[in-house]
Amino acid sequence: MNQTLLVELFTEELPPKALAKLGEAFAAGIVNGLKSRDFLEADSVATSFASPRRLAVSITNVRGTSPDKQMREKVLPVSVAIDANGNATAPLAKKLAALGFPNLQVSDLERAVDGKAESFFYSYTAPGTALAGSLQLALEESISKLPIPKVMSYQRPDGETVHFVRPVHSIIALHGSDIIPLAALGLTANRITQGHRFLSAGQVTINHADDYNRALKEEGKVTANVTERKEQIRQALLAKANGDLILMPESLLDEVAALVEWPVVYECHFEEEFLAVPQECLILTMQTNQKYFAVTDAAGKLRSRFLIVSNLATDTPEHIIQGNERVVRPRLSDAKFFFEQDKKKSLADRLPLLGNVVYHNKLGSQAERTQRVQSLAGAIAKLIGADVALAERGALLAKADLLTDMVGEFPELQGIMGTYYAKHDGEHDEVAAAASEHYQPRFAGDALPATATGTAVALADKLETLVGIWGIGLQPTGDKDPFALRRHALGILRMLVEKRLAISLQSLIAAAATLFAGNANFKDPSADVLTFLYDRLRGQLRERGFSQSEVEAVVAQNPDALNNIVERLQAVQSFAALPESASLAAANKRITNILKKAEGTPGEINASLLQEAAEQALYKAMVDVKPSVDAAYAAGDFTSALKTLAALREGVDAFFNDVMVNAEDLALRNNRLALLASLHGMLNQVADISKLAAQEKIM
Repeated sequence: MNQTLLVELFTEELPPKALAKLGEAFAAGIVNGLKSRDFLEADSVATSFASPRRLAVSITNVRGTSPDKQMREKVLPVSVAIDANGNATAPLAKKLAALGFPNLQVSDLERAVDGKAESFFYSYTAPGTALAGSLQLALEESISKLPIPKVMSYQRPDGETVHFVRPVHSIIALHGSDIIPLAALGLTANRITQGHRFLSAGQVTINHADDYNRALKEEGKVTANVTERKEQIRQALLAKANGDLILMPESLLDEVAALVEWPVVYECHFEEEFLAVPQECLILTMQTNQKYFAVTDAAGKLRSRFLIVSNLATDTPEHIIQGNERVVRPRLSDAKFFFEQDKKKSLADRLPLLGNVVYHNKLGSQAERTQRVQSLAGAIAKLIGADVALAERGALLAKADLLTDMVGEFPELQGIMGTYYAKHDGEHDEVAAAASEHYQPRFAGDALPATATGTAVALADKLETLVGIWGIGLQPTGDKDPFALRRHALGILRMLVEKRLAISLQSLIAAAATLFAGNANFKDPSADVLTFLYDRLRGQLRERGFSQSEVEAVVAQNPDALNNIVERLQAVQSFAALPESASLAAANKRITNILKKAEGTPGEINASLLQEAAEQALYKAMVDVKPSVDAAYAAGDFTSALKTLAALREGVDAFFNDVMVNAEDLALRNNRLALLASLHGMLNQVADISKLAAQEKIM
């Protein structure tokens, strides 16, 4: 009979950061174990439960007995199973006994070809097995494969040593209302669990597997499903907003949801004087150290109130509120102290100490790195029309906040604190902004530097890291990228593309490589880095919605400047939609192949040697459209340039139909190759449109 199955491990408090994964893995292990043993129906639904003190899974429509199975067993090769007279041999009798069929006769067996020889087979119906045995195995498998951060060893009252993430106090295993006699971790299964430590009477009896979630809520004051509990917290926080914004990072919601069984939100406050401290510091300490939710006004300015998620519902929460306010105050005081102390020493005065901070043992100190970034930032600033002096100053001070007490306490604030301290020191606004902007973009979708100075320093910082680390042989391999070079590469590309910076990619890499001249540990990686960047660029452009062939048409040309690459792609996209595109793309591919095979470099076209009507017509069409194509290209109107080229389709088709390129006459042949070379240059001015052609070989 099909019923809902419930399995629960009731434990001591589980590690909060691992709770969600543990719950998912526990449920998946049970489900997969039963599915592989044919105990689940096609419409069986599994629900995972995970709270600070339990891991559980509920599965609907679980069979009490697995279905009978039609089996076909290979017994033995015929040559071994019977003798020359056709009588059963001793090995056959032994094999049949081992299979559990000692009374079978040779006549009961199926004789069939097995590979190159004949063998005996026996077909039978294997009866289904009971749920208990298979569930026992599935539970053991699930427990053994849990992603436990650190295994704990503990003793049961009987002296048995058990290994698990936390001590387990009870196990529930119910199929409908029936207890499944499981044994694991020194315990036997029953139907009793525990509710909330303080809000429930303690024991909660689960009479039926379908009652689990309801009974825990109503009797145990426990929301067992982690996703449901997280949403309860989110909604309770929003209910306290009162027009303000609640800072609710998903990671904090996940962690808090793993700390409480019955979440209740209370409002607390701290003294207004702490608002003089940079709000990022206050927010970080509340989130990181206390697991509190900060509140800002609509403009993003921090409020002096914050929200806590408690595990205790009460009509008189004053003691809880006061206790949390008392706890947060020293943390905020520390932040205020660090901030005030740091301001007593300027960023510039801290620079000599960067010489004591190792960047990499093959690349020197942070002070040496700062000099390299400063030099490169100045060069980039000149190229993009930014203030060179500001860029060099911004690069010089960018890492100085690493030596402050605040960043020492909260490394996540590096750059942010640099901006605050630079402003306090009276530095130029763009220099101050560069302290934080040079880290941007920190992740996919992050904002780019807003200032020209910040852009120059950010490019320099990322290029120095990418080229320097690659140059000492620490390039990314497989899924390993300890220096985040992929992220640095993507950041460089985003700035060049999205800010439309008309600067040479090869020149940037070469300039970065020269920074390490004289370093014996460094080997110039410019060619490999350039290939790496183009590969990342392909992925970036695909994410923008361009097809693989469209991206390849542009990137295959290894564009040195990326400021207009989006326009080129859009032009290719528009061209690909034209009815003439397929024919011209195929022709361009054919031309490419012809020119590759040609000996020497085609010279200039001699109009007097154009004998065939088709080549004369093509030449005239090329002459007619070239001024329009060149003008459109020069104006950056790549779409018009490609669309104008579409007018050549008929002439190109006629040429390949009527004209023999490889003529016997050498002068004619070279002139026709020159014509094709000129056409090839026109067609590939914007992009390599041959990449739009079908992948079949063009004859």
